[in-house]
Amino acid sequence: MEFQTPEDTVPSAFITDELSRQLIGRPPASGAWRDGDPIGDRQFAPLPNLKLESGRELSGARIAYECWGQLNHEHTNAVLVLHALTGDSHATGPSSKPHPTEGWWNGIIGPGLAIDTDKFFVVAPNMLGGCQGSTGPASLDSRGSEYGPQFPFLSIRDQVAAQQLFTAAIGITQWHAVIGGSMGGMQALEWAIMFPDSLRNLAVIAAPAVSTADHIAINSIQIEAVKTDPAFKDGFYYDAKAGFGPHRGLALARRMALLNYRSPGELNERFERTWQSSVNPLGGGGRFAVESYLDFHGNKFTRRFDANSYITLVNAMNSHDVSRGRESLAEAIGQIKVRTLIAGIDSDRLFPLTGQEFIAQHLKCEIVGGGLQTIESAYGHDGFLIERETVGPLLTRLLEG
Repeated sequence: MEFQTPEDTVPSAFITDELSRQLIGRPPASGAWRDGDPIGDRQFAPLPNLKLESGRELSGARIAYECWGQLNHEHTNAVLVLHALTGDSHATGPSSKPHPTEGWWNGIIGPGLAIDTDKFFVVAPNMLGGCQGSTGPASLDSRGSEYGPQFPFLSIRDQVAAQQLFTAAIGITQWHAVIGGSMGGMQALEWAIMFPDSLRNLAVIAAPAVSTADHIAINSIQIEAVKTDPAFKDGFYYDAKAGFGPHRGLALARRMALLNYRSPGELNERFERTWQSSVNPLGGGGRFAVESYLDFHGNKFTRRFDANSYITLVNAMNSHDVSRGRESLAEAIGQIKVRTLIAGIDSDRLFPLTGQEFIAQHLKCEIVGGGLQTIESAYGHDGFLIERETVGPLLTRLLEG
């Protein structure tokens, strides 16, 4: 993810002329949430020491999270919702000073909606390594300095292990469902394999069983874009004045990512070859509308994200391989024993539908709908955030079936 925001649905000219006025003033060196910033709807759960796959130990960590609805007396109605790469705990709700973007699954989570908060206790944690309240590179270490590039390498399995410790910390013994899309879907898969008795239902949306060489290659270019920004300073940029952080590199990485989150057809139909203004882009110094669109989102992204965190999370995505240390991909998927929803998007060029087809073909458990559920969308990978009228009924069927 691939964070869907309201301006994605309006004309590109409006983005430049109106919404760009929101970006007044220089951005801070890091867009991370820091202690002392407005808390908003966040809550925090401390974690015990966590032994990582790398052999390092992370101590004093915490998970930031938000929740909606009420936990029933039997503790059987808890639903864990896992966000994607650039998401956070603010899965539903309005934007505000503490929460710079509106909920990334508004229209899916709430009273009477697909993930019905009148029925379920819904919890959305910010993943370990993130930058919106959970421990990550922008957090302070035991010496009182930001971890920066010295933050330990995290794998998807490390993040899931942290989520399991978080689950215990908030008093949940078993989730009614674990639901994840994109990177959150990677974590959801590992949940069902690593902790099979900790959930009863599973949803994996727009996520593969393994990060392929193609995906790793795409990620490596984004990481290099961040690191080659002179203002990155090998990851030690937190003391930089506003406007002097690694914004150009992080914005460029975001622009690259957006090209994989959206489909060619959607971009071509939406923008065609239109100019952003009356100034000719063919040698006259003007710009095409699609260039302005990418610039806007890249620049906005730097105000809510941290460069080191982006690298940490992208590397965690690269680690994703449910067969690692196990017999094979098919054998690992076959271990899943809970009722499962597998859904993919027909226009997804980041995680093509073939990845979800492979998962569905090798599941031996009950599959919602009898097999892979295909979401038809012009929007590409971001379709799991946008196509709420399709995604919603699938989740309702999972949760209430």
